[in-house]
Amino acid sequence: MTIVLASASKVRRALLEAAGLAILVDPAAVDEAAVKESYAGEGAKPAEIAEALAALKAMRISPRHPGLITLGADQILECEGRRFDKPEGLEGARAQLQALSGRRHRLISSLVAMRDGERLWHHTGEAVLTMRKFSDGFLEGYLAAAGPAVLESVGAYQLEGLGAQLFSRIEGDYFTILGLPLLPLLDFLRLRGELPT
Repeated sequence: MTIVLASASKVRRALLEAAGLAILVDPAAVDEAAVKESYAGEGAKPAEIAEALAALKAMRISPRHPGLITLGADQILECEGRRFDKPEGLEGARAQLQALSGRRHRLISSLVAMRDGERLWHHTGEAVLTMRKFSDGFLEGYLAAAGPAVLESVGAYQLEGLGAQLFSRIEGDYFTILGLPLLPLLDFLRLRGELPT
C-alpha cells in the first residue's frame, strides 16, 4: 500500500517510512500565511487552524492520486497567545528562540486523511514543552551547530537532534512534537484494513 504525503517535510516522510509505509511525496502548494491570517481573524483556535490547513493540503493533492490515501499535515506553535511560524533566516530563528526561552509553549499537530477527495479521518494532537532559560552564548553556539535545519521547524529546533538541549520538560507524544501523530494514524490504517492487525 502506498500513501501520498501532501507535505515536503523530511521528518514526516522519515517517520512514515521508518514505520514501514510506502510513501509518495506530493507537496501541496498552499498559502499558509493567508489561511492562518484568515482563520485567526475569525477567532479560530490554533487546533482549528492546524486542522483546516491539514485538510486543505490533503484536499488539493488527493484528486491527483485516485484510490490512494492522501495525508495532509500541519503544525502550529502557540506561546502565551502568540502563534509562531517557521522562522525566516537565522535572525528570525534567534529572535524566536529568545522569545521562547524560559517559557512553556504548545505544539499542535493535525493530520487529515482523504481518498478521492473524501475526508476519511483526522486527528489533532497536542504537546506542551518547557524551554529552559539559556544564555546568549549557548544560543549562538546552538545556532552555529544546528545550521539551516533550524529554519525547517516551527520552533526553530529539532527535538530529535541538538534541539533536545533547549528543553527542561516535555509533556506529550514524541511523534506529535515532530509534526505527525503517528500512532493514531497507524491505528486508523489498521482499522481500515490497510495494515495487518
